[in-house]
Amino acid sequence: MVNWRNQRALVTGGASFIGSHLVDALVARGAKVRVVDNLSSGLLENIKHHASSGAIEFTESDMLDPAVTNAAMKGVNYVFHNAADHGGRGYIDLHQVNCSTNMILDGMVFRAAEKAGAEKVVFASSGCVYPENLQTNPEEELYLTENLVGPPYNSDNLYGWAKLMAEMTLRAYHKEGRLKTASVRYFTAYGPRCPESHAVMAMIARAMTDQNPFEVWGTGQQIRNWTHVSDIVEGTIRAAERIDDGTAVNVGTMERTKVVDCAKAVLAYMGKKVDLKFDPSKPTGPYNRVCDLTLCRKLLGWEPQTKFLDGLHSTIDWYVAHNDVNKLRGSLEHMLTERRHTA
Repeated sequence: MVNWRNQRALVTGGASFIGSHLVDALVARGAKVRVVDNLSSGLLENIKHHASSGAIEFTESDMLDPAVTNAAMKGVNYVFHNAADHGGRGYIDLHQVNCSTNMILDGMVFRAAEKAGAEKVVFASSGCVYPENLQTNPEEELYLTENLVGPPYNSDNLYGWAKLMAEMTLRAYHKEGRLKTASVRYFTAYGPRCPESHAVMAMIARAMTDQNPFEVWGTGQQIRNWTHVSDIVEGTIRAAERIDDGTAVNVGTMERTKVVDCAKAVLAYMGKKVDLKFDPSKPTGPYNRVCDLTLCRKLLGWEPQTKFLDGLHSTIDWYVAHNDVNKLRGSLEHMLTERRHTA
């Protein structure tokens, strides 16, 4: 185990949804945390309390600037690389060039970490690395094991290819004795601070604004394993503590939930009675994406703990308490496919 009180950790993208929860967890463990975020989608309010109290060092800068990246690494033991040009399904389908810049960013971060003498890089990877051709049949009881990522590669859009290239690069860094590394494949994260470009939050926002008919992208038969952000963060920190050799590990649940059932659960909890409208012309992603947790249990000694309905209900409660319905009505359509919260 790592004594985090003796560690200096950099969290790239640390004002973002997942990044800010990771910052919370590291601060709670006593780590000295540095955050660099360009606030292109992250929100300063997510970490403002830590910055104000002096618990973290925060810099608003773009790590595509080599000077910023090199400066961020000084004196750091652990690098948690969460920064990426990313959004929900609509964003990664419609903004491929933007997502391709992640390949540049990742290479710069890894190179700067080695140059500065960092001990380990922990990379926020994704279920998008898995071959799309394996995930087409929602009737198949499929659980994606880590070894399914191999030739012939067929990752999900440029976003998925960038994640795959980063994983392969980190394995090479370790093989050549240049860095300790770990990659954590996140599966369909949700929870407080998650933006509306992600499916669960889009559904909550639609219900809050009384959308009728209630729009569901795709046929609704898509299978997902929504994973609460608290479990994503715990898995990430455990990977930092237990994996050195670049191994990529799934962090997700094995609960198989149809998109249409998620929509119905949101509407039921919020007391909304509306008609459903399915739109297969909108970005939908693969139709069968659920991870296997065998390696997670073996390497991390743990698996995600939050049941989907429990996490969904607490997320709805948080969202309703933190959002104004009138403001939502004016900006929701923009928020479904973009990174920034407002137009």
